[in-house]
Amino acid sequence: MSSTKWDARYLGPVPHDASYYSKALLGGALACGFTHAGITPLDVAKCNMQVNPTKYKGTFPTLRTIVAEEGSGAVWKGFGPTFVGYSLQGMFKYGLYEYFKDTYMNLAGEENTAKYKGLIWCAGSASAEVFADIALCPLEMVKVKIQTSPSGTFPIAFGPAVAEMRRLSAETRFPFGSLVPLWSRQIPYTMAKFYFFEKIVQLFYTNVFTAPKDTYSKPTQLGITFGSGYLAGVICAIVSHPADSVVSQMGKAENRGKSFGQIVSEVGVANLMTKGLGTRVVMIGTLTGFQWWIYDSFKASMGMGTTGGK
Repeated sequence: MSSTKWDARYLGPVPHDASYYSKALLGGALACGFTHAGITPLDVAKCNMQVNPTKYKGTFPTLRTIVAEEGSGAVWKGFGPTFVGYSLQGMFKYGLYEYFKDTYMNLAGEENTAKYKGLIWCAGSASAEVFADIALCPLEMVKVKIQTSPSGTFPIAFGPAVAEMRRLSAETRFPFGSLVPLWSRQIPYTMAKFYFFEKIVQLFYTNVFTAPKDTYSKPTQLGITFGSGYLAGVICAIVSHPADSVVSQMGKAENRGKSFGQIVSEVGVANLMTKGLGTRVVMIGTLTGFQWWIYDSFKASMGMGTTGGK
């Protein structure tokens, strides 16, 4: 096939048309919304460990302290904005990644795509994440505020919490006050998430499962998807943790109005890199593995094929 006729949208089992991208948007929403909401207790522990490390020193001790002080329901604080926010983020993250990846492959052409596939994965995922975080930011700010505010000082219910954030917008900078630190956390995270996922899947199919991909059963393909997603998640948790810590710190009452740089200076780079990291590695590794598994399960059910390969 000549390079003038080569089109990345027709390399998979089905054409990447408007229907394909629409299904990818839905698959991304399903993958991220349910998984993030399902681990809300871990997120509550992680955020509180980042914001108040002298009081909260470990995942389970933190959860026990929160339950003792606020009741068992407190570990699910922020469930609503988490579910809505990460459904929206996942929709744009996965759906737009498929679109941008195809677009950049076509701009590069067949030869350069083969040479620079990793850069295309990074560029596609970074571009998608810019839009995904704009959708996520207001809900993330509400979630962090709910999860890190001392008991009785801020509404826990979704609707009243949003209303309070709006009322305090001059102080909280709602709805997009955390967008820059969110980008600084999520764009490197997503680039690592998609690059290492695609790379690990490629390595599996090149070195372990060496027969043509379509000869393996769907359960086998989805097992490769989950394993690759988990390993990619561990890497991207480490990459993005310092910025994640800053986002949590911005929800702290005494940090209202402080700049990104000021918070980094006061808290210290070492603390931003390490506090809550163990919890986040377990959380993000499991989360990412299941996200890719749900996303590829949905794609497979729609006849779109699983992601990645040789």
